[in-house]
Amino acid sequence: MNTQESERLFARAQELIPGGVNSPVRAFRGVGGTPRFIERGAGAFIWDADGNQYTDYVLSWGPLVLGHAPEVVLKAIAETAAKGTSYGAPTALENQLAEQVVGMVPSIEQIRFVNSGTEACMSALRLARAVTGREKIVKFSGCYHGHADMLLVQAGSGVATLGLPDSPGVPKATAASTLTLSYNDLEGAKSLFAELGTEIAAVIVEPIAANMGFVPPADGYLQGLHDLCKQHGALFILDEVMTGFRVSPGGAQAYWGLDPDITCLGKVIGGGLPVGAYAGKKAIMQQVAPAGTMYQAGTLSGNPLAMAAGIATLTELQKPGVFDEIVQNTHLLTQGIAHAAAQAGIPLQAGTIGTMFGFYFLKEDGVQVTDYATAKQYVDAPRYATFFHKMLERGVYLAPSAFEAGFVSAAHTPEIIQSTLDAIQESMREL
Repeated sequence: MNTQESERLFARAQELIPGGVNSPVRAFRGVGGTPRFIERGAGAFIWDADGNQYTDYVLSWGPLVLGHAPEVVLKAIAETAAKGTSYGAPTALENQLAEQVVGMVPSIEQIRFVNSGTEACMSALRLARAVTGREKIVKFSGCYHGHADMLLVQAGSGVATLGLPDSPGVPKATAASTLTLSYNDLEGAKSLFAELGTEIAAVIVEPIAANMGFVPPADGYLQGLHDLCKQHGALFILDEVMTGFRVSPGGAQAYWGLDPDITCLGKVIGGGLPVGAYAGKKAIMQQVAPAGTMYQAGTLSGNPLAMAAGIATLTELQKPGVFDEIVQNTHLLTQGIAHAAAQAGIPLQAGTIGTMFGFYFLKEDGVQVTDYATAKQYVDAPRYATFFHKMLERGVYLAPSAFEAGFVSAAHTPEIIQSTLDAIQESMREL
């Protein structure tokens, strides 16, 4: 496979951009080799600067639930852009997307659009502190909620990929107000609340821990966290930046019947354009300026291009059969991965919920990843790196890290999935 142009571009990028990338996991540090510089995408496929074609299961890390460059989204963006790209003033498109989100996600009564998932989580926690008058927040090891100072404590995502400690530059005083627990450990949460419950403003959690791979919640775990928050007067914040409109059309909260106080959203609601949002009960959201006194602002928040792309994406996703078909194909892929590993005698843990999936190569049989500690202990990251490059050579683009989830889109047909499974079987046999 020719990669000369990607290599040239990466060499130049490293002179211009820290590490040669604008988000760490893109640098291929978790798998080695040269990152592919992508030139275009269409449907389930992307093409790099050397003309190599790949079936894409990263999908811009989740937003592209309809696939690359879907006509309905491109048309919406083009028609909107022809009128103007940003005004710094309200538009009817903001109302329209807000109405769609409120109609789809059970707990949401009001929403504030921002520009990224980081901004959404950061703002949600500021709001929780403003509402409760408390300072401490609770997060879980390996869960990633963006790169705000208070959240870069035991973070997943690129921090897990690169093996970095808690980030330099985060003030000790800021980190001191963040309490960290193990994901899926409800008893640990109960003990913490028993000791410090009156000081805790909020618990923030990924319903599926998808930034340390793919770790689903144990039965009753998320509801147990919600109940603890309610009992002690803290707010329950569900970070659905990744799971929103992917676990189900109403998100993970609809799938598991949860009723969070605040929900963080991103990715899918922008249809591939930069976007984020925090949303929740009206009584809570009314504390946000200018309705209330908790200040948050953004020049490009609610920009018309992102709103138009989000409206088009959610409209298409709600058409009969569209979401269910993606789910079926995601299950087909995940089952095939597990079967191929079993045939090759390779220890592997695979899982899927909705249109998300993930798998771990394990160091031994009989172990299971349930949290960040077990991910670090049991996951065979070098074997994943070898597998990643074997798949890349066969034209399949997976996440360049053993600690990231994967995604399927409406453009991934059963035939495309089967072609991927053929490549997986060949790669597994070579492992």
